[in-house]
Amino acid sequence: MRLPLLLTLAISASVALAQNALSYQQPPASIMQLVDAPLAPTVLLDDRGEYMVLRTRDAYATIAELARDELRLAGLRIDPRTDIGSRERYYTGVQVKSLKAPSTEPVTVSGLPAKPQLSNFAWSPDEKHIAMTHTTDDAVELWVLDVAKAEARRLHPGPLNANLPDVVNWLDDATLLVKAVSSKREPLTERGTFVPAGPTVSANDGAKAQNRTYQDLLQTPADEHDFEQLARSEIVKVSLDGKASVWLPDAMYTGIEVSPDHSRVLVTTMARPFSYIVPYYRFPQTSVVYTADAKSVATVMEVPLTEVLPKGFMATRTGRRSMGWRADMPATLVFAEAMDQGDPDVEVDFRDGVYELIAPYNGAPKLLLKTKQRYAYTTWGDAHTAIAHDSWYDTRNEKSYVFDPSVGEKSARVFEDRSSEDSYGDPGRMVMERGPFGKTVLAIDKGHVYRIGDGFGESGQFPFLTKVNLASGKTDTIYKSRYRDRVEALQDFDPERRRLLVRTSSPVDFPNYAYRDLDKKGDAALTSLTDFPNPFASIAGIHKEVINYKRADGVDLSGTLYLPPGYDTTSGEKLPMILWAYPREYKDAGSAGQTTSNPNDFTYPNYGSPVYWVTRGYAVLDDAAFPIVGEGDEEPNDDFMEQLVANAKAAIDAVDARGFIDRKKVAVGGHSYGAFMVANLLTHSDLFAAGIARSGAYNRTLTPFGFQSEQRSYWDAPEVYNAMSPFQNADKMKTPLLLIHGAADNNSGTYPMQSERYFNALKGLGATVRLVMLPHESHGYRAKESILHMLWEQDQWMEKWVKGVEGT
Repeated sequence: MRLPLLLTLAISASVALAQNALSYQQPPASIMQLVDAPLAPTVLLDDRGEYMVLRTRDAYATIAELARDELRLAGLRIDPRTDIGSRERYYTGVQVKSLKAPSTEPVTVSGLPAKPQLSNFAWSPDEKHIAMTHTTDDAVELWVLDVAKAEARRLHPGPLNANLPDVVNWLDDATLLVKAVSSKREPLTERGTFVPAGPTVSANDGAKAQNRTYQDLLQTPADEHDFEQLARSEIVKVSLDGKASVWLPDAMYTGIEVSPDHSRVLVTTMARPFSYIVPYYRFPQTSVVYTADAKSVATVMEVPLTEVLPKGFMATRTGRRSMGWRADMPATLVFAEAMDQGDPDVEVDFRDGVYELIAPYNGAPKLLLKTKQRYAYTTWGDAHTAIAHDSWYDTRNEKSYVFDPSVGEKSARVFEDRSSEDSYGDPGRMVMERGPFGKTVLAIDKGHVYRIGDGFGESGQFPFLTKVNLASGKTDTIYKSRYRDRVEALQDFDPERRRLLVRTSSPVDFPNYAYRDLDKKGDAALTSLTDFPNPFASIAGIHKEVINYKRADGVDLSGTLYLPPGYDTTSGEKLPMILWAYPREYKDAGSAGQTTSNPNDFTYPNYGSPVYWVTRGYAVLDDAAFPIVGEGDEEPNDDFMEQLVANAKAAIDAVDARGFIDRKKVAVGGHSYGAFMVANLLTHSDLFAAGIARSGAYNRTLTPFGFQSEQRSYWDAPEVYNAMSPFQNADKMKTPLLLIHGAADNNSGTYPMQSERYFNALKGLGATVRLVMLPHESHGYRAKESILHMLWEQDQWMEKWVKGVEGT
């Protein structure tokens, strides 16, 4: 059922408690100008560096698009008319630029449909073609782009089934495997006329199923029926000449992965029983290896319904998991398996084993290595070199291991052992290259590998390229950016050509791509690849800097400060300010004090940004550091409130000490966990004139088995849950609060009910509060009408409760 395009706004004031109908509003012109700026293209590059594909899309959806029918089933949101995610973001234009002559202009792809809605892009193994889907009014079609010719054509009319992952898969250079809507699909339930055969019953046999508060889960037999029909598909083989045939018959396919040599395909199917408490990816699944001509070889993994797991973020299920192909071998499978029953409380020397399984895949697997912590992934190099990675959340530790896959576990040694919170010590990511079978593998140069790092440190950000000896660990710096007035982000490195792909930007220069030749100096080293203009020229004159300051307990903090265009920092003029933040938990105070903000980053005001308000005469402190630290045996949330208020006070003090603001005219804002922060700050301090809280959770007893980075359940730490819940402390709220929430929020724990119940509590207790429910919006907002109205609400709120209050 489609809703009228109106917002129902619950408005509470001292003299009026009523429901008002309000049409969508628009913010002031200075904000509108920024909102209407077009998005720059996103970039795809082939591995040979011959072509760049530029994809454009609209910045926003429309409320009419969001109002279309959707089914929310098993953690998915599906458009039942077209068989693709109802919240899919489509590309609407494609261009191809030849990098053989970088000065040439991009060519607009010909042959595309009149109104493209493109997604599911996939390079062919030889990178001569890109497959993609186009969504029509009633189906998903398969299209292909000839990159060199910049020509697109429809390859298969569908209807494809894009409701689950791996819709489009290249079997080889000239053949694809795609998921088509099953010819055996049964009609979906007509919800208004469905007559149940009995009650819906859930039961437990005494096992502890401590799951997060997932949304969009199955709730009834009708949901089960519809989900099964929408998940059913047939795998169809389609060649570049348009010939199509059924490759595998009807099933609920969740995964398709082609081996590096294209001889085998790992296919995963889902089965009943379904669950009402976990999403589809924890339903029973079976993985089978097939030959390229669809002959079954072996069943390699069977996973039961996983409703019950041990407690803790590092808990996992027993049995084989993380199964996939080794990128450096023709057709070898690799998987992990817990050695501690998947239970973090079990004391063992090694948490996980990593195994390989070779054809015919029915023999005993070979143990490659054991990890001391929970296995994450492996970066494959060649037959004798690989690097495995693990992590442990409780200690924020991560390790990597160099090992020889041909020898196995006896060859493994710890290569790195570091804190995941240490941004300054981050050695960077490994440089990859195309391997002998077309998959990306480690770029290995005579026993060395290359790494690209972001380069954050106490003196600023200076991205780097290093060369690391795998045997000794000795690291040599090959290149380090020296820019102090811009950011040079290193994207990739070609060791053979000694050429970096970089993206440079400044606060007023939009990010653009270039090649940096390491054998050349000065301007001659750079070859420009793109020239995207700055769509936000109206704020080019704002003042921007990263300020550093300390919390009362000595923890280092920082934030990015923006001041209005033309503001004289020596004038003594006192500005109103909005502070925007998001709390983050740390186990180490030193890491908590590190900053990854750079004043030279391009100023990009996305829809949720507070930067818009520099155009309205406000100082803006964005991304203010709000660390919550719990060292040793202490958990960060044990003194959450004290640290939260201390963070806020330190931020306000820092800007006030420079003479820029009227500290009686400061607002605080945040989204999601940031909204939770806002409500707590207004409840437990008198630092702010008003607050803006978007899509938050305010009653932690409604997320009883953990939230954010809190692993303990409500029954483990009821005092923490109660103290941190603004709902339980609603009687202390005395500061005007604007609540905004998407009426179709799908995020774990942030049910729309959280804002509705909190508003009712505040309303009943006489607080000044306004609740805005945005129809059809999820946790992030998409429709332009919603976003413009949200900005209008925020502007009106601050004009009244921040600028309008009596100042210092």
